[in-house]
Amino acid sequence: MNWQEQRHWNEINEGDPLNPVPFPLTVYRLVMAAGANRDFNAIHHNTEHAQSTGAPEMYANVMLLQGMWERAIREYIGTAGVLHAIRGFRMKSFNTAGDTVTVRGQVERKWIDDSADAARRHRLDLRLWSENRHGVSVGPGLAVVSLPP
Repeated sequence: MNWQEQRHWNEINEGDPLNPVPFPLTVYRLVMAAGANRDFNAIHHNTEHAQSTGAPEMYANVMLLQGMWERAIREYIGTAGVLHAIRGFRMKSFNTAGDTVTVRGQVERKWIDDSADAARRHRLDLRLWSENRHGVSVGPGLAVVSLPP
């Protein structure tokens, strides 16, 4: 992402794709994420413990996966865009050490929110999902954002 670029609402069309954003899940990334968001449950940083609970391997926690969605959204909307809501976030399968999770999306709806102030009325609904080697692992969900006109 070139953070010097800014998308504008009038340049966007329904159906436009978001650039896919891949996240390799290394052991290091999982351990650092668990520590950063203070989720010290061993299923997120210890293979043996995760396997004892039925998981195939240590796996990403919700905060890390939500952060991946937010990163993909913010890369798309740029620094002047505003993220208003994320809805429908749902984990469907494990995202384990060794996987690469790729966040994908597209513009589902382009609309004007007449109840919002002028700077935030140009809205988009973004359909998002995450994929790993097994298919869709999170979502689909929806993000509501606004862009400069």
